[in-house]
Amino acid sequence: MQYIWIYLAAISFLALTLTLGDKSSAKKGRRRVKESTLLIVAALGGSLAMLLTMLAVRHKTKHAKFMVGIPVIIALQIAAAVVLIWRGA
Repeated sequence: MQYIWIYLAAISFLALTLTLGDKSSAKKGRRRVKESTLLIVAALGGSLAMLLTMLAVRHKTKHAKFMVGIPVIIALQIAAAVVLIWRGA
């Protein structure tokens, strides 16, 4: 169980870093992080950190792909966690 928390902390830190980096690149007109990369990191467990970071720095908040997609990912992750806990895994 300890490894799960370490993994979630690491993937959340990656999500935060990528989101802030993409915001910085957008402001400076530099090469951006691919949207697919951001969504994959969210799906791998960084969804809550990414959503909170996006809202805090107002990044991609007008993109339905993120403002609807990431909450859907969070809901699916919560549902999967509930099922795993319920089954005793």
